Amino acid sequence: MSGETSHPEYISSYRLLSRLGESGAVHRAAGPDGRDVAVRLLPGGAAPDIARMRDVLSPYVVDVLDGDAAGATPFVVSRYVPGRPLAKTLAEQGPMPPAALRRLAFGLAKALAAIHEAGLAHGRLGPGTTLIVDDAPVVVDFGLAAGTQAADDVLAWAATVASAAAGTDAPTLDALALDALPAELRPLVAAAADPDAARRPDAAGLAEAASRLDLPPAPSPPVPPQPGGPPPVPPSPDAAGRAPVGGPVVRAHGLRVALGWARLLAAMVVVIAVALVVIAPVVGLVLTLGAVTLLRAADAREGDRARGLARAFGRTLASVPYAAVFTVAVPLGLVAVSAVGGEIDSLHAAAFGAGAGAAALWTAPGVSAPRRRLERTFLPAVRRPLRIAAASAVLGGAALLAVLGALTLTPTFSPMYGLQSSVEGTMDRLQTAVNRF
Repeated sequence: MSGETSHPEYISSYRLLSRLGESGAVHRAAGPDGRDVAVRLLPGGAAPDIARMRDVLSPYVVDVLDGDAAGATPFVVSRYVPGRPLAKTLAEQGPMPPAALRRLAFGLAKALAAIHEAGLAHGRLGPGTTLIVDDAPVVVDFGLAAGTQAADDVLAWAATVASAAAGTDAPTLDALALDALPAELRPLVAAAADPDAARRPDAAGLAEAASRLDLPPAPSPPVPPQPGGPPPVPPSPDAAGRAPVGGPVVRAHGLRVALGWARLLAAMVVVIAVALVVIAPVVGLVLTLGAVTLLRAADAREGDRARGLARAFGRTLASVPYAAVFTVAVPLGLVAVSAVGGEIDSLHAAAFGAGAGAAALWTAPGVSAPRRRLERTFLPAVRRPLRIAAASAVLGGAALLAVLGALTLTPTFSPMYGLQSSVEGTMDRLQTAVNRF
């Protein structure tokens, strides 16, 4: 914290409390609900994709909570992270020890994988945008640099890891920094720093490779002695001789577990939705289009609901041709299979095509924002075991019944019965033509 604001100021509904860092563009602030947040003011013309930024969920990436990309003063609101910049840590303490360096490499790779999975790039990854919190990295200020490619982030990962090995507070890939790397990290950093961007691994590959490194857990925080009491007993190592995992690592693990449960519950909802489309294609597709549009619009700021809904509707419409490809391809594929394996019910083939189109609207590559928003909706509910058990039982049972219904019930195209007759007739003629060859 480099200085205090002289008097309370507001950006939207956020009360600025103090400046963070030296640029003056980042403020610690209080949200309307009293939450401790960080507000980054952006230069005019900046257009961050707030909805995608909020979709990034990782213990190694700061949570984006809100923002305004269209106002006179664009800004992004994220959770306040009480960490220490990696640049300052390196400037004061010098090179990172091997164990900490391996944790840094793994955490930064996982952070980039989560950012890229949401369809974003960081653009400015380095010691200045990496905070160290309880010996683990947390990446901030992502998604703000226009025109950045994922391969550039991978190169920045290599430079950041190399600079941490050399103890410099600026990203570097010179020979001194590379020589300072532990032997097991050198091949991975060298691959990420390949001059040919096409030959660099992607962030998911980096994270997978880094996970195979020897990653010792963060040290447990010391236990302060009690006045007049015996000295604290150090924690006992586990069977492998490693120190037990401390609180910060447990919290990160807890977040990963919660994310896993949220994804499972969201997947159950998607299964239910797709099965209902197979049972009633017309009604199901209309409801699916409405649901994915509302989920896309859920991230719109208060007071900007109409514009957010319009943008969400436009994105849904743009994904319809993509989904239509699956809707047509699946019945055609089933008809082709029927030429080898016998007759296939025409209505079921068309209904399965509608279900494939619905699945694409929810979770196909490039249009998975509704599913991600659904995961964020479930996240608060999966913090307690009883809620997890109840939600899993209800949604799991509903998903099983929906799938059984999709496989056994005759699809109905109500209220468009004329469409049902046309589809059935077309599929029958197509199947007959294929079977003649």
